[in-house]
Amino acid sequence: MGDLSNFQECREYLYALRNRGSRLGLDRMRLFVEALDYPQFDFPVIHVAGTNGKGSTCAILESIFRYAGYRTGMFTSPHLVFLGERIQCNRIPLTPDQMVAYTRELRSVAATLAQNCQEQHPTFFELMTAMAFLHFSRSKVEIGIFETGLGGRLDSTNVVDPLVSIITSIGMDHMQQLGNTLAAIAGEKAGIIKPGKPVVIGDLPSEADVTIARIAEERGCKLLRLTDTYGYAEDNLPHTALGGVYQRKNAGVASIAVDLLQGAFPKLTKRAVDHGLQTVRWAARWQSIALASGHSLILDATHNAEGAAQLHINLQQLREQTGCKPIVLVGVVGQERAESLLPVVAEHAAEIIVLVPNQPRACSFQEVRAQIPTYFAGTVRQGSVAALFPAVGTCSLSTPAYLVATGSIYLMGEILERITQGTLSTDALQDQI
Repeated sequence: MGDLSNFQECREYLYALRNRGSRLGLDRMRLFVEALDYPQFDFPVIHVAGTNGKGSTCAILESIFRYAGYRTGMFTSPHLVFLGERIQCNRIPLTPDQMVAYTRELRSVAATLAQNCQEQHPTFFELMTAMAFLHFSRSKVEIGIFETGLGGRLDSTNVVDPLVSIITSIGMDHMQQLGNTLAAIAGEKAGIIKPGKPVVIGDLPSEADVTIARIAEERGCKLLRLTDTYGYAEDNLPHTALGGVYQRKNAGVASIAVDLLQGAFPKLTKRAVDHGLQTVRWAARWQSIALASGHSLILDATHNAEGAAQLHINLQQLREQTGCKPIVLVGVVGQERAESLLPVVAEHAAEIIVLVPNQPRACSFQEVRAQIPTYFAGTVRQGSVAALFPAVGTCSLSTPAYLVATGSIYLMGEILERITQGTLSTDALQDQI
């Protein structure tokens, strides 16, 4: 596929790998990092797993460490607009030129590994993980913050040796890969727990809590619970710049981890922690944007039942604050996700506009429409991102209104790309919106 002389060829190579699918397991990744001389051990790591809240918790941690004066590396997925968003140093994503250089280097190593067995060729996510390891090593980051892609035990990021492991939440998602019970899913997420290293967990269902506590004890790990530190009252949780009640829980989990690490990172003062919490940015998580057309748009990626429960709380609060129901734009990838999301949307929406994300598994208008409860009395119609947002910062709906876009994170990326194109560098997308 060419010599990868430009970003277009680089992206085509990477997406061709992605189209082959993912394959859980650590054997390929262990061979990959061995061939690269173990760059993941060149910097200290915080490892974050969980059904929801992983990316937000990573962003909160990164903000705190960066404001304290440490050089940070952050690896998250998926990206919203540009591939380089996944790998950031001090919140600066990889540039297209950097991605081309790293991909050329890693493609050569991957080809060598696959010479005798094509099954040994790294997957798309494994190659992106290795890219993060190399970039953070060469950038001499002082802390690397890694979000798992799927699960934990068999995720490609699980070749790190973290200072602390974090499990933000446990819910029913990715059950084909992780199991059909909360205990089974918790067991997979707990695969990131390393012997003797502390573990911080969010407010988990009891079945999941018991499983993780058992694994932590077996591995000789100190276990710190969000509720042990902050109790169960929302008012006790730290405040953060990120919108949504659930973000205060993520802030609490991050703060506990920071407290654990203050001995190793003496610049983590209370002032640094407070400032990091109040200046953190993380796009498409109850993110409010005032459009030039007079509309108020909230973007909130919500892709599973646990996320839908949090969306219910946020929409209820929005109605109390504004005195009206919003117009909800919704697009979903996966039928099971539509089943949990649409009843919540119907309860709080004045009107529902169905958008179909540009993804192979995206639900059609008819599939989404079938999941809207019959009691919903508002209008349901199909729309498109291009028609709704015809120009930078504008919405085509005639009456200024509160709009909430929810569902697939891929849809959030399509909307962000549309409304910011030409006025915002996608290289700095997640830190400037």
